[in-house]
Parts: sequence; C-alpha cells; structure tokens
Amino acid sequence: MATTTKIQPRALVRASGGPRYAVALVVDALGTGLLRPFLLLYGVTVLRLSASATGIAMTAGIVVGLACMPAVGRWLDRGARSTVVAASMLVRVLGVALLLATPAGHVWLFATAALFLGIGNQAWPAAHAALVATVAHGRERDAALAAGRALRNAGLGVGALLATACLAGGTTALQALAAVTGLAYLAAAALAWSVHLHAHPATAPAATSAATSAATSAATSAATSATDRAGGPAPRMRALLAANVVYVFCLNVPEIAIPLVLVTQLHASPVWSAAIFVANTVLVVTLQVPVTVLMSRFSRRTVLALAGVVLAASYLGFLAATSLGPGWSAPAVATVSVVCTIGEIIYAGSATALVTALAPAHLLGRALARFQLSTGFGLAVSPAVITALASHGPAALWGSLAAATLLSASAVATEKDQGTRLSGR
Repeated sequence: MATTTKIQPRALVRASGGPRYAVALVVDALGTGLLRPFLLLYGVTVLRLSASATGIAMTAGIVVGLACMPAVGRWLDRGARSTVVAASMLVRVLGVALLLATPAGHVWLFATAALFLGIGNQAWPAAHAALVATVAHGRERDAALAAGRALRNAGLGVGALLATACLAGGTTALQALAAVTGLAYLAAAALAWSVHLHAHPATAPAATSAATSAATSAATSAATSATDRAGGPAPRMRALLAANVVYVFCLNVPEIAIPLVLVTQLHASPVWSAAIFVANTVLVVTLQVPVTVLMSRFSRRTVLALAGVVLAASYLGFLAATSLGPGWSAPAVATVSVVCTIGEIIYAGSATALVTALAPAHLLGRALARFQLSTGFGLAVSPAVITALASHGPAALWGSLAAATLLSASAVATEKDQGTRLSGR
C-alpha cells in the first residue's frame, strides 16, 4: 500500500503536457461543449432532416469512428504524441466545415460530417492519455489524467451553457455556433501541435523532442520507470476491457437513465433531471483530482474494483428510491445520484491509469486504443440497453445494471497482471 501523493498545481500542469497543451485542452473542451449537445438540433433545425435520419447519422458516425482506433494505436506506438492529438482536433475541424457546407436535406453530407466528428472524438482520449504518459509517470500521471477529465467536463459544461444561450437566435445563431466551434478546434490543434512531443517507442515514455522545458524535465524523470515496461509483453486486459463496457454505462446514467426514470416513471418535474446533471458536472470538476489523489494509497486495480462496488450500490439505491411514494422519490433519486457520481469519479480516475500502468511502452498506443474501443462501444450501446431495460420497470433497469457491474468489478479484481509491473495493479 502506497502513501497518498501530494500534487502541486504547477506540477500538475507540467504532468499534463505543459501550459500550451493545457490551454489547448481548455479550447478543445469548450468547442466540444458548444457543438456536441446540439448536433441533433442542427440536423433537424438547420438542415431540415428528420429526427430519425439525424439520429442514425450521428450514431453511425460514432460507431464507424471506432474503426479508426487500431490505426491510431499503431501511430502512437511509432512514437507520435502531440501530432496525433492535433490530428484528432483537425479532423473535427473538417467535420465542422462539412457541416457548414451541407445544404438542407442532404443527409449523406451530414452523415459524413458526423463521421469526421466521431473519428476526432474517439481518437482524442487515447492520444491524450499517451501524451500524458510520455511526460509523467506513476501517481503524478494518474493525477494529470484526472485533471484532464475534470478540465474537459468543465469546458463541456460552459460550452453547453453558451450554446443554450445561442438557441434563441435560431438558424443563424446555430450556424455561427458551428463556425466558432470549428475555429476553437483549429486553435486547439495549433496549440497542441506546437508542443512538438515525440517518444522513442523503444524507451518511451521518455520525451526526446523539443517540447516545453517543463514537459522535458518531467519526461526525463519518467525514463527510469518507463524502461521497466519497454519491450515487455502485451498485457492481458480481456476482463478489464469487457468490464469497462459495463462500467462506462455510468457515464450515461445522469444523461439518459435518470431523466428517463424521473419523467416517464415517476412523473417528476424535468427540473430534477437538470439539477442532477448540473450537480454531476460540478462534482466531477471539483472532486476528480482530489479523489484520484486520495485513492493513490491503494493499487489501481483495487480502486477500479471499488468503483464497481460503489456504482452497483448506487444502482440498488436508485431501485429503492423509485419505490418511495410521490413527493419522496425524486429527492431520493437526487441524493443517490451523488453516490453514483462518486463511483463515476473513482472509475474515471483509475481505469485509464491502470491501462497506462499495465501496458509496455512499445504497445502503449495499441493498449489505449483497445481501451477506447471498449469505452466507445459501451457508450454507443448503453442508450439502447438502458431504454430497453427501463421499459420493463425499475427492477429490470437498476437490478440488471447492479448485477452486471458487480460481476465486472469481480472480474477486474481477479484478473492477473502477467508480465507487468507490480505498481500497475
């Protein structure tokens, strides 16, 4: 059992890739927050497509975008870092440009734009994690990954609020919103590329390019621990990847499951759903780094298994809350949602960190790509699974999620780490 790590703000910025890269993350998150919640509305309102056609095109873009992940993993394993991050942002610039050039009624051009946006959104997490793993190591790397997620959530929240304010402007405002998003992605790509971070696959994650001085010094300190992983065998992550598909359902609980239950089953005011979503965002932004650092006294695998237990407990809590009488169920669901958010925070702070700790340097990109495939697949299927289970009642929804998550936590806890470092468990 390790002692709790203390992370200073300046060290956190350095471990995240340096000041310029941190600014790129802010700009990218803000751009994603401006566009993502309103892509469906853009297709229906601006392009006059049917809701079903728009939804299918968006889903297809996400699913087909996952097909790029093996290539992204191989690119990362050849040593590319900041270039891949910049590319994930530039491909979204192309998607926004296609969106603006799409005439009304052209569903195929809209689908192509959604595809490019999907590719960028799917490639970014693996590329970002690989870059952070190149300039930081150990628990400092875990905290940097957690900080990136908190920063991204904050940007998404602010971007969504700005986009909401633009809705009153109608079609013109939505088109302007898309243009601003494209410019934000372009600026973020330029900032990320300017870091010029590259890794030698044989000895990564030591940085050898002309990155910022802060990033270079962090990479030098990472070289010793990284050498232990270089040239090692591919980690066994089958149970971890399968479990991650189930774990990732928690990310869609505040956005899909809770509003669905509150509005259609409990007939509560939509204000409850909005309040729970805002609370979830605020908690993730404020607690992601502190909780991740607090959990650093335990092994990453133990923490990830604990996340599954907390999530399963929250699902059972939702089941109990929905059985309460009118006037009590909605406040009870809101209270239990805090427990669910804590489980989400623990999961997000340990899952990617465990993958980066398990993977040998020369296979880091492919390991992260496989992990992102499982994450993307879980996010893609969870809306359909959640709505299908909810149609059979609260017991089917929350009971099934609790059982599946507990089973996944058990699989994570018992999977053996063969050919990997003890500290990565």
